[in-house]
Amino acid sequence: MHRRHHLARRTCVASAVGLLFASAAARAQQAPATDPEPQKIEVTGIRKSLETSVELKRGAAGLVDGIVAEDIGKFPDTNLAESLSRISGVSIERSNGEGTRISVRGMGPDFNLVLLNGRQMPGSSFDGAAPSSRSFDFSNLASDGVAALEVYKTSRASSPTGGMGATVNVRTQRPFDIKDTIASVGVKLVNDDTAGNLPMELRGKKLTPELSGIYSTQSADGTFGIALMGTYQVRDSGYNQASVTSGWKSFDGKVDNDWSGPNAQWGGLPPASSGVIKNRPTADSIYSVPQNMNYSFTSVHRERLNGQVVLQVKPTQDLVGTLDFVMSEQKFRQRRNDISAWFNYGGQFGEYQTGSPSSPIIYGETMTNSDVAMGTSRTQTKVKNEQIGLNLKWKASNVLNFDFDVHHSTATSGANDPLGTNVVIGTASMNRGDTYVDFSNKFPVLNIKGGALNPALQQLQGSVFGNSYQKNEIDQFQAKGKWKIDGDSSLDFGLSLTQVKNRSAFANVQRDSWGDGAAGGPAAMPDNIWRADSISQYFSSIPGSNDPRLYNQFFAFNFDDVRNAAIKALGSDALLKASFNFKDDYRTTEKSDALFVQYNRGFDWIVPIDIAAGLRYERTKVSSPSVESVPTVVSWVADNELPITFNGTTSGQRSGSYSYVLPSIDLSADLTTDSKLRLSYGKTIGRPGWSAIQGGRTLNGLARIDGGSGSVGNPSLKPLQATSLDLAFEYYYARSSYAAISLFNKRVKDYNEGVVTTQTVPGLTTPIGGAYYRQAIAQGGCAANDSGCIRQWIFTNLAGSPGVDAVNKIITGQPGDPLISFNLSTFQNSARKSSINGIELNAQHIFGKTGFGVSANFTKVKSDRTYDNNKVGAQTDVLTGMGDSGNLVGFYENDQASVRLAYNWRGQFLVANFGGAEGAQPLYVEPYGQFDLSVGYSPIKNLRLQFEAMNLTDAYVRTHLRNENQLGSVTQLGRRYTIGARYKF
Repeated sequence: MHRRHHLARRTCVASAVGLLFASAAARAQQAPATDPEPQKIEVTGIRKSLETSVELKRGAAGLVDGIVAEDIGKFPDTNLAESLSRISGVSIERSNGEGTRISVRGMGPDFNLVLLNGRQMPGSSFDGAAPSSRSFDFSNLASDGVAALEVYKTSRASSPTGGMGATVNVRTQRPFDIKDTIASVGVKLVNDDTAGNLPMELRGKKLTPELSGIYSTQSADGTFGIALMGTYQVRDSGYNQASVTSGWKSFDGKVDNDWSGPNAQWGGLPPASSGVIKNRPTADSIYSVPQNMNYSFTSVHRERLNGQVVLQVKPTQDLVGTLDFVMSEQKFRQRRNDISAWFNYGGQFGEYQTGSPSSPIIYGETMTNSDVAMGTSRTQTKVKNEQIGLNLKWKASNVLNFDFDVHHSTATSGANDPLGTNVVIGTASMNRGDTYVDFSNKFPVLNIKGGALNPALQQLQGSVFGNSYQKNEIDQFQAKGKWKIDGDSSLDFGLSLTQVKNRSAFANVQRDSWGDGAAGGPAAMPDNIWRADSISQYFSSIPGSNDPRLYNQFFAFNFDDVRNAAIKALGSDALLKASFNFKDDYRTTEKSDALFVQYNRGFDWIVPIDIAAGLRYERTKVSSPSVESVPTVVSWVADNELPITFNGTTSGQRSGSYSYVLPSIDLSADLTTDSKLRLSYGKTIGRPGWSAIQGGRTLNGLARIDGGSGSVGNPSLKPLQATSLDLAFEYYYARSSYAAISLFNKRVKDYNEGVVTTQTVPGLTTPIGGAYYRQAIAQGGCAANDSGCIRQWIFTNLAGSPGVDAVNKIITGQPGDPLISFNLSTFQNSARKSSINGIELNAQHIFGKTGFGVSANFTKVKSDRTYDNNKVGAQTDVLTGMGDSGNLVGFYENDQASVRLAYNWRGQFLVANFGGAEGAQPLYVEPYGQFDLSVGYSPIKNLRLQFEAMNLTDAYVRTHLRNENQLGSVTQLGRRYTIGARYKF
């Protein structure tokens, strides 16, 4: 009898979690049957959200956390990713100060599965590139129509595979759940500081609107319901960034110990005997040199439209049908000005750190009349997501229920501009002298001798008009059943058929003229389109930005002004607009079939125990045809720039397959009426990114002195596998108050390890090391790695020779010259295994009836496989996204007002692990913390006023590579304020 009461209580709570009024239902079930009906107390607002979230956590099988809407259209945070970051073990990545993608328990965004009402969601990007990631960008989905976010940290046989860190289910509102007829409208004004902290040519509107509306009703007899939800948002923002955009080259001192000797490598430092490098790295150290230094100023404009339509019918008491359509559209526009200084690895001087890895405190080069480069770019894309689905829930009998679900979903991204998705135009003045960068502070300080701004010296350089397109399409059918064997046990079973199609295509129109005198020189560009501005004022929050040594000047200008002047100078716009003929086109089809069964049982063994043991079989087939451009000519246009000309296409196809049996077990024991012990075991997989499995070869359009780079896909690549073990103790000592501790271990194998292979293309020669190159060394006295000297000697002495264009400063590869080598990145499954261990601490306390409450959590994650910063070469069998995280939230709430102050912190983590022509490098995001404030007030019934402030302390984001001196970027963000009102009819 006790076991049945325990099972009934558990089943009731688990069912009630699916409804917004879960708290009241749960309390009603827990009351003794002989007691009089208690007085109904309606709990709303923050406390209601917390209570329902606690019931979700307590009543679920396995480890589950969640966030539930405080009311219809009132989610705790405007951005869903920022809401998720309040959950223990969940960390977010931010783009333009807004949460986008999540990492969970050390597993990066690619290895966390996002579902919408239990359905797999497609993903696409708005950054102008055809993306390879499977991760979902939460900035595409408005929070107003969301009822709850459910984070399943342990595997379930019934869930689609892919959530190695967690499976996140976004549950939207349903009219049969809401029941009452409701309507609400909301309006907000967003004030983003960053929109105004930009050059005047880039500034957006500081105040932008957000509008939303929700309507839901059902018929009097409860047989029909409809819900309509829509939001429209406009936001202007911006960010300013100092970065080494083109990466660093790293060297092993054991090999590169003599700059002039036979082992000399391009980019290596002069020997210690030269005396020009203080603390020159020793032979037993790894050291790095920067390719450039860049300051950029970027404005962002986004328009977001979200809509949902939900129709529900209940023709009989045993059948419920739900037809829903969800759409989101985001128009993204980004404009940018920048100034940069490029290094050619000649005449080096400076100072390095001692030890290893060693990065420069100061890195510099002697120069004469080099370029002070200034560029402008524009990205304009449109991302559209659509999902239409039909769900049927059928109670076939008192012991047998079925759930049938089918949906079609698409996510597309592409140009919202006839010029392309991502377009760049370069300009420069050729008056730069000796140049160095001081990397010793948080802000890198660029110093240039000479180089004074003069509009009469500014001239047109090269340009790239890039265009990309991606479409991710999912067709999925799921059938699930539940058989109640008896009062204590049940059996879940089902199947799913999923087909995912991914298309990534791109085309570049590139004008490779980067030298002095290009396109008519300075005289071809009007002086009145340039406006002098200073750098430091846009980085005031970052230590070191006020250094008096900073080259504190640049020209700000409009993209259209420069393009129009360029068209006039060139006499044509043929090279100044995008191509929509996607010659590089990669399509991948992934078909997955799955069967699952799960046995659930509740029983008494000293204490009440629930067990859920399941098995999922997954089979996947991958096929990937490709169309790729054929490289034909290599041109040497600047000291370290060798663009590649493509002509014609070739096609091919590759395929692969794999299958897995994935067990899962969840065990929970009610030690007392207030405490619970959980033990979970499961196997999961994380599928490779699209670029890793798409067939075909991609060659980057710009090579360097030491060769080109690119990638080639591997459709037969297997997914990562993780075997997880979780142990948790939860103590619910008061209503809505609890403390919990969780220990977890993940053993990971079949890493998708990146490797680099060197390949050549028949007939594709490079002038580097060719006849002219060797002649300049033998007759001109140039050093073998002094590319500037070699180029000048060839133009002076061999002008008019085949392949030598002294006027436009271009040298092309000739027959008999060496074939250019490409370092092609690809993926293979590593035989290495690793372990991830972690601990999660959670506490939530409500201070009785005072209205005050506090919640806190902290997650510590550690792996036995981390990036070795003292090793040169590719190390891609390590996971990105792994780092510690924590939250502290305090709130006060009464019938009219609420205040919430939240601090979110994330420790240092590896965000990217990349290779290429400049050498494999790690990229770490340094520790980051952010305070957010939310205040609500209801002056009258049904009217809610809201104020939000994000990033109160104006925190900035900084990244580095092997150590803190090896800068990746430092980005000044800013604060964001929102004031709004919502009226509920």
